[in-house]
Amino acid sequence: MSQFILVFIQLFVTVLWLIVVGRVLLSWINPTFGGPVGRFFFETTEPMLVPIRRLVPFTGTLDLAPLVLLLVLGFLVQLLLFR
Repeated sequence: MSQFILVFIQLFVTVLWLIVVGRVLLSWINPTFGGPVGRFFFETTEPMLVPIRRLVPFTGTLDLAPLVLLLVLGFLVQLLLFR
């Protein structure tokens, strides 16, 4: 795989990781995700979180799906860095 593609994938995964962190932080302030930034975070991350929510057991008010997604994205970045 060429170096350009590896750097692009690493940058893409890092940006996704930051968007998920932004969603988590915004959910503490504005849980309805109102406004353009909230809608962007919600619409960008929700398709990735729905399948994870089906696999992760329900824990009440705590949603563990973003944590699982962050761990998977972090693992992907590490895999690309140290391949």
